Amino acid sequence: MATVIIGAGIIGTSTAYYLSQSSKNEIHLVEASPQLFASASGFAAGFLARDWFSPSLARLGELSFDLHKQLAEENNGHDRWGYSRSTGTSLAETVGKNGADWLMEGVSRSTAAARTTNSNGNCPRWLVPGSELDVMSDGSTTAQCDPLLLCRFLLESCQSRAVQMHQPAKAISVTRSPSGTLSSITILNTSTQQQTTLPCTRLVLAAGAWTPEVHRTLFPTSKTTIPITSLAGHSLVIRSPHWPPPALDGTDPAHAGRPDCHAVFTTDAEADYSPEIFSRMPDGCIYLAGLNSSTYPLPKIATERVIDPKSIAVLKKTARRLLGDGFEVVREGVWFYNSWRPVARKGVPIIADLGDGGEEGVIVCAGHGPWGISNSLGSGYCVAKMVEGEDVERYVGRLGL
Repeated sequence: MATVIIGAGIIGTSTAYYLSQSSKNEIHLVEASPQLFASASGFAAGFLARDWFSPSLARLGELSFDLHKQLAEENNGHDRWGYSRSTGTSLAETVGKNGADWLMEGVSRSTAAARTTNSNGNCPRWLVPGSELDVMSDGSTTAQCDPLLLCRFLLESCQSRAVQMHQPAKAISVTRSPSGTLSSITILNTSTQQQTTLPCTRLVLAAGAWTPEVHRTLFPTSKTTIPITSLAGHSLVIRSPHWPPPALDGTDPAHAGRPDCHAVFTTDAEADYSPEIFSRMPDGCIYLAGLNSSTYPLPKIATERVIDPKSIAVLKKTARRLLGDGFEVVREGVWFYNSWRPVARKGVPIIADLGDGGEEGVIVCAGHGPWGISNSLGSGYCVAKMVEGEDVERYVGRLGL
């Protein structure tokens, strides 16, 4: 038996990571982009939450947060991908325009969190002086990581277990046996134009915003629709003279030199969007995003993205207002996260076996919205269990089509 995973972002690599822990069968990762982690997996904020979710997503959020914590504890995640406790705070009330869908209205995901206390005692030093904060999480159920470094760790671990990477390559066709089961998939190396046929008895579609296109290519006569729409997000990575703070002199050696990160959610009334700001480790940078657009075109591959200078100018203006002068822009970025419609589901992902729709052996895992990094490990864990034939509703409930 062999499993082929289309998409080597954080969902695909998480799936391969957990599947390769127990399976001795062939596992193949197929990635179309010539640059690994060129979209949300490498350019997102990396904010993690355990209990900021609607009831339909609560169990997946809890499972994934706990897996993130376990992975970091077992593999020195603080130093390797910046896993840290993170205090969640709101600098201003971030309420939706009509209260219906924060994701599509461009307001903050902090609307999903229940506030715990009003306090200014844990204000990050990198914010402008005098900022009054509403604390939503003290760090026990929120954390921070660098998603690019996490993805690299997951991929390196997979390859050490003989998971095979094919990149840049796209899937062009599948073959079934006379009995109707999957038997192989043909991929095209887009650099050399060489075709390769891989054994394939289980196929996982985890290509993010490109998942519907992959599905249409492989199953052109299918009546199944993958209802995923892309949402583009611009971001800045900033270096501030006020972060990270000097090494701590705490009495607990385990936390010496390891300050908590901060997540700050606020509103920019002038620009009509809700900035989200995250201090991160281990590089000691600050991430600023929140300026999203559903009209920004999805490129054929992630590396063909084009940064909008007007959006970057808005983010820089916000940075000056909230961080003051003296910061350095390390990276400008645009990436695409994917959520599925109808929008009333507010970013609840699809984790589904398409066998019920006549596509035996095919699993889709996509549509995570801005919670892709946070829910990545739980999603990968569940898909790995599905590949092995286990019913995962007891872990996450039903997140299918």
